[in-house]
Amino acid sequence: MMGVASEVLSLLVRQGATVAVAESLTGGLIGASMTGPMGASAAFRGGVIAYATDLKASVLGVPSDLLDREGAVHPDVAAAMATGVRKLTDSDYGLAVTGVAGPDPQDGKPVGTVHIALAGPGERLWHRDLRLTGDRDGIRTATCQEALILLEGVLKANLGEHSG
Repeated sequence: MMGVASEVLSLLVRQGATVAVAESLTGGLIGASMTGPMGASAAFRGGVIAYATDLKASVLGVPSDLLDREGAVHPDVAAAMATGVRKLTDSDYGLAVTGVAGPDPQDGKPVGTVHIALAGPGERLWHRDLRLTGDRDGIRTATCQEALILLEGVLKANLGEHSG
C-alpha cells in the first residue's frame, strides 16, 4: 500500500493539491498509509475517523435523514462524507470510505459491502462500490488499497487533461 500512497502523494504535490480522508470501516488505515511516506505533510491535510454513525452527521455533515433512511453503508453517505471532510479541512480532495468489514452484516448490508467516494474541485464526485470477500482485516486492507487507487486514477487523469 505504501507504493500507491507514495505515488498519490507525489501526484498531489506535482499538482499543488491537498487531500483529507473520512474513514469508517478502515479506522485510520488510509490516513496511516498516506502519512507513512516522507514529505506527506506537503499534501495530506488530515482525517476524521467517523466510526459511529452519529459522528458522520455531527462532524462530517452527512444529512441525518439520509442516515435514518439508508443507514451508514450507502453510496450517498460516502459522497457526503467525502464532501464534508473536504470542506472541514479546506482540502482540494476529500476521500471517504464506509462499509461492512464484518463479522456481522450492518443495516441489512452484507459483509464486504463497501462504498468509496472522492470529492474534488468544482464539486466533482467519483465513486466506487465494492463487494469484497475475505476476513475483516482483508476487507479493511482491500478497502484502503481501492480508495488510494481511485484517488491515484483521478490524479493521473488530471495530469493528462492538463498536459495536452
